[in-house]
Amino acid sequence: MRRPGAEGVGHAVSRRGLLLGAAALGGTALLAGCGAEKKPILGPPPVAPPTSPTPLTEAVTVQQMRSAARNKNVNLVIIAPEGVSKVGMPVCVALHGRGADARTFLDLDLQKALDQVVAAGLPGFAVAAVDGDNYWVDVGKGDDPQRMLSDELPGWLAQRELQPPSAMFGISMGGFGALRYARDHKELKAVAVASAALFLSWPDAKSRKVFADRAQWESHEPLLHTDDIDPASTGVWCGNSDPFVRADRKLVKALDPAVAKLTPGEHNDDYWREILPEVVKFVGERIA
Repeated sequence: MRRPGAEGVGHAVSRRGLLLGAAALGGTALLAGCGAEKKPILGPPPVAPPTSPTPLTEAVTVQQMRSAARNKNVNLVIIAPEGVSKVGMPVCVALHGRGADARTFLDLDLQKALDQVVAAGLPGFAVAAVDGDNYWVDVGKGDDPQRMLSDELPGWLAQRELQPPSAMFGISMGGFGALRYARDHKELKAVAVASAALFLSWPDAKSRKVFADRAQWESHEPLLHTDDIDPASTGVWCGNSDPFVRADRKLVKALDPAVAKLTPGEHNDDYWREILPEVVKFVGERIA
C-alpha cells in the first residue's frame, strides 16, 4: 500500500469490477428532515442500486485512494467531458447521499451533462467524487470527511494534473457536506445542492443516530450558519414532494441564493437526473 497522497492504491477498475461494485451499492435511504419537531417522520425508501454503470473511459476513472483523515480506502471517481483534455481543468467536487458512495454519479448521466456544457460553449470542467459518511463531518469516530476534502483531495487532483476544487455539488447528505465545506472555503466559485438533507430541530437530527450530541450537530448544521455561506455563489434545487423540502425552503428564505428551484419531484434518482443539466450549467457558468 502506498502512502496517502502519493498514488492510487489501485488503478482504473474493469467494467466487470464496476458492475460488481455497483451491485453492492446500498440505496440512499434517509429519514425525513421535515417532520414535527418532536416526532420525526420516516423518509423515502432506499433507492435501487445502479443497473447500468457507465463504462470506464479515459474521461471516466475510478481508483482507490488511502485516506488518512478517514482511516480507510476510498473511491476517487473522476468524470470529465468526452474528447477534452483534463490537463489543467478546474474541478467541481460531488458529494453523494447517505448509503451511497462516489460511484453513484456514474449512474446519473453526469458525463452527458458535462458534454452538454461544452457543446453549449462553456469551458469544460471535471467532477471529482469521493466516498464520505456521517453527513461529511467529523462526529468523533476517527473519521473526518471534511479533512479529507480539505487536506487530501487537492493533492490527489494535482497528481492527475487537475486544479484544486473551486466548486462543490452535493446531493442529500452531500448537500449538508457541501454547505459545511463552503463555510470554511470562501474561495469557492459555485456551491450547488440538490435535496439537501438539512434538519429543522435537534430531535430531527438526533433521529439519524450520527451526531454525538446537540452541540456537535449545531456546530455543523448549515441552517444555523447561513451567514457563513455566500448566497451569490449558491444554487439550491429541491423537489416539492421531497421530505427535506421544508428545510430547504428555510435555507432559500435565509440565504436568498443566486438560484433557487423548488419544482415537482421526489427524493430519488429520477429527480436528480432531471435537474443535473441545470446544476452542471450553473457550475459551468461560474467555475472558469
